[in-house]
Amino acid sequence: MAPLQVLEIFSTFLLVIFMQVYLGNAQNFIQSRAAYYPNSEEKGTETGACGFGTFGATINGGDVSAASDLYRDGLGCGACYQVRCTNSNYCSENGVTVVITDHGASDSTDFILSQRAFSRMAQTKDAAASLLSLGNVGIEYRRVSCSYPNKNITFKIDESSDNPYYLAFVIWYQQGKTDISAVQLCETENFVCKLLDRTRGAVWTSSSPPKGQLQIRMLLSSDDGDEKWVIPLNNIPENWKAGETYDSGIQVE
Repeated sequence: MAPLQVLEIFSTFLLVIFMQVYLGNAQNFIQSRAAYYPNSEEKGTETGACGFGTFGATINGGDVSAASDLYRDGLGCGACYQVRCTNSNYCSENGVTVVITDHGASDSTDFILSQRAFSRMAQTKDAAASLLSLGNVGIEYRRVSCSYPNKNITFKIDESSDNPYYLAFVIWYQQGKTDISAVQLCETENFVCKLLDRTRGAVWTSSSPPKGQLQIRMLLSSDDGDEKWVIPLNNIPENWKAGETYDSGIQVE
C-alpha cells in the first residue's frame, strides 16, 4: 500500500474517532434555561432547602445553585453539574460547575444559579455584565463528578440536635457522581443498625439515637442502577454535640 493511501486511511480513522467523541459529548448535554439569585455576587443562599446552612452558600467557592426537578425531593442535594449558556456572543465553552444546595424554579428554569456562578458562564467581565442583564438564559447542562481535593466526607451535626434524645445531621463534601440514597445509624457495640429518615433536603434524623459511639453508613446509588454501602473509617463520638463536624476518614471517587 502506498504511503499516501496509508495517510488517507489514518486521517479518516482519526476523523471518525473525533466525531464520535464530539457527538458523544454533545449528546450528554441537556437543553434548558437558568436564572440567578439576586444579591449573591460572592456566595449562594444560607437558607437553602438542602439544609446545608452557611456551608451551602460557600461550598465550591460559592458556585452553587437551586434546582427544580433535579432537586428530587432532596436526593439531588450535593450533586454537581456542568452548566454552560448557549449564547456564543457571551458564553464560554466550559461554563461553570455548580453544586445543588437549594430547591427552586423561575420561568421554566432547571437552575437558579448564584450570581457568581451565573457570571462565570461568560467569556469576560464585560460579557458577564451583559449576561446578567438578560437574567434568564438558555443553557445546556450535564451531571459531572464532584471533587473536593484533600477533603473527606464530613458529618455536620445540625443545631437542632439534642444528645442523647435527638440527632440530625447533613453530609458535606459528597464526591463522585453518586447519590446518597439511604443512611443507616449503627451501634458500635452490638452493630445493630437502623435506617434513618430524610426529613428535609439532605438532613437525616433519628429521634432515639443509640448510646455510645455511632457509625454512619451510606448507600451510594449511581444513574446506571449500581448501589454500594460505604462504611466510614471514623465513628461519631459518644459525646457528639450540636453544631460540631466529624470527619468520616474516607473519600468517594
